Order: sequence, then C-alpha cells, then structure tokens
Amino acid sequence: MHVQEWLDTVPAAAVYAVVGLVIGLESLGIPLPGEIILVSAALLSSQHGGIDPVILGACATAGAVIGDSIGYAIGRKGGRPLLAWLGRKFPRHFSEGHVATAERSFTKWGMWAVFFGRFIALLRIFAGPLAGVLHMPYWKFLIANVLGGIVWAGGTTAVIYYVGVVAESWLKRFSWLGLVAAVLIGATSMLVLKRRAKKAEPLTAPEAETP
Repeated sequence: MHVQEWLDTVPAAAVYAVVGLVIGLESLGIPLPGEIILVSAALLSSQHGGIDPVILGACATAGAVIGDSIGYAIGRKGGRPLLAWLGRKFPRHFSEGHVATAERSFTKWGMWAVFFGRFIALLRIFAGPLAGVLHMPYWKFLIANVLGGIVWAGGTTAVIYYVGVVAESWLKRFSWLGLVAAVLIGATSMLVLKRRAKKAEPLTAPEAETP
C-alpha cells in the first residue's frame, strides 16, 4: 500500500521508468521487490487514468528481458566466483542451498527453468546469472527469457489491471448497497423502538399513578 501511495505521487513517465528499472535490476540478480512494484503499479493504473496499462506492461517486459540478458552476460563472464561473491553479499538469497536448488532446476528443466523461473521469486533473481554460469546456449536462454518476460510481466499487468477495474466498480455498487442497507436498518430499528415504547406506555402509566 505504501508503494502504491508513493507511485501515485510521481508522474506516469516516472512510474514506467521505476517499474522497468526495478524489474530489470531484480532480473539482473539484485534482490529487489520487482513483483510488488509491478502489482502496485498495475493496480494504480486501474484507478489512475494517466497510467496506460499497455505501456506499463511493455516497460515491465523490457526491464525483465534486458535485465535477464545482462545477468546472463555477467554470469557467463564471472562464472562460479560470481555466485560465491553474491553469496557473501546477499547470504539470504544466494546461500549455497539456494544456489544448489536453482542449479538442480536448471540442470533438469533447462529452458523451462528460465521460463517458469520468471514466476518464482528465487529463480527470478537467479535465472540470468545462473544460466550464464552454466553456459546455457544464448539462443535457448533468449527464447525462454523473452517468452517468460512477456507472459509474466504482461500477464501480471493485465490480470491486476482488470481485477482492479472490477473491484472498483464492485466497491462502488457495494457503497450504494451499504447506504441503502444502513437506511433500512436505521428505519427498522426506529420502528421497533417505537413499537416497544408504545407497548411500555400502558405499563408505566399505572405505575406512575400509584405513588
């Protein structure tokens, strides 16, 4: 919510740039909340006429594909010493256990690990650098990278945008229904109180005369 509020204070061009940059850096191998930024921006676009969801999805896709490609180049050049260095800098994300798990996934699934890794937070950070370290053929990596980026970034933007639109219209209807329900409940409670008051009047009158 705080991310969405912050994005709402900056121009639309800055929102596109922030989304593309954060997702690109995350795909490059830096642990950043790319998915949170994308979801917040997509939800904001459903409520903010100045943010185009198509441009937003395109920027997110470009950031994902370019970031992964740079991460692949860095991983191919740096090799395993790069993973060891990342493990010292980011032990929570690049621990030996996480690296071993990601490596097994890449060895078993190959291109599919790059594609589906886009949808898993841990593999999303590992995909580019680890594919380079393992010397996956670049053309295979590029195909999986582009398709995964389009489906993940574009699909997430589209789904969150339409969910936001539907939710906003539903909440507007709900607000009117809530208002009508509140009026009905208030009127009903008043009628019930009046009836109880009328029933209590004959009982209280003799009691008032007795003293």
